[in-house]
Amino acid sequence: MRIGELSRRTGVPVPTIKYYVREGLLPPGELTSRNQASYGEAHERRLQLIRALLDVGGMRVAEIAEVLAAVDDPRRPLHKVLGAAADRLGDASAERDDAESAAARAAVTDLVARRGWLTHESNRAAADLAKALAAMARLGHGAFVECLDDYAEAAERVARTDLAYVDRKVAVEDMVEGVVIGTVLGEAVFSALRRMAHVDASAKLYGTDGPRRSESG
Repeated sequence: MRIGELSRRTGVPVPTIKYYVREGLLPPGELTSRNQASYGEAHERRLQLIRALLDVGGMRVAEIAEVLAAVDDPRRPLHKVLGAAADRLGDASAERDDAESAAARAAVTDLVARRGWLTHESNRAAADLAKALAAMARLGHGAFVECLDDYAEAAERVARTDLAYVDRKVAVEDMVEGVVIGTVLGEAVFSALRRMAHVDASAKLYGTDGPRRSESG
């Protein structure tokens, strides 16, 4: 197909497609003449993945380029591809150096050891968790650490579900793409489901027929 048709099928403007090619996110089309190139289903699929990572995953173009480089490296084990995708999520800003941060980092280290996780407390997800716990502590909610094992148990179940989906893919390229989808887009799916569950639980607990706060309180 021509680039115009590729644009129509994916909803991505032609200048944007050319930009993705220049940045290395999308392979160039096969030249059919000096000024014409042909694109195939692989280009369409890659464009859909790029747009999903941008629009749903909230990733930046440079971050997507790094993830796709891992996807396209046949020597990269699936575990490393997952790590490359996971490292692009979260907040890369530095944490404050205060008592709450130190306590939060200790809590995360303890959680990793307690759960027997084959991860390290220095990776970005662990750092993000520590920053969130520290922020809660500064707001007077340090007791939230008591909920960590319940959250961790739910997270383990979700992670197993993600990887079970990936494992159903037969072709290696599908498995690699599935790792990225399960990591980045799965994060968005789980977050949305959690928000929906919050609305349901809140309505049942605090709704019209549920318990209310005291009028004098």
